[in-house]
Amino acid sequence: MNNNIFSITGKNYQQFAPLLLRLIIGFGFLAHGWAKLMRGPEAFSHLLTQLHVPAPELVAWISTLTEVFGGIMIMAGLFTSIMALPLIGTMLVAMFTIHIHYGFSAVKTIGLTPQGPVFGPPGYEINLVYIAGLLALILLGAGRYSLDALLANRLIAKRDQ
Repeated sequence: MNNNIFSITGKNYQQFAPLLLRLIIGFGFLAHGWAKLMRGPEAFSHLLTQLHVPAPELVAWISTLTEVFGGIMIMAGLFTSIMALPLIGTMLVAMFTIHIHYGFSAVKTIGLTPQGPVFGPPGYEINLVYIAGLLALILLGAGRYSLDALLANRLIAKRDQ
């Protein structure tokens, strides 16, 4: 009975966990960064100006490019632990400058129209989810199905020659 399709006994699915985390988290950062890039980081810099962030144009470009390239690198599993750090930084800044004022919940239904629900500003829940996922990747590593693993295997093979 232990070998049915719903049992994980005797099966090694552990290495899929970092892959799934990387793909979802990386895509999330890529999507958000890409949206900023397509609207122009200048539009994002207006929000940063209202928040009194110093050098808002520079910060807008840095955060946009961090999200785009960081998302790609996380999905590929390339320098995962290193790239997770600036992405955690972007989440902390967003959480403490914007989302913290709206409470925990990322989804707040504030009304209903004939077109559908109306949502209020998101809280910091999603920031914490991203941070937790990135911390899990730092602790677990990128996993077997990553460029980090490929590079490590090549370095070990080269060393053992």
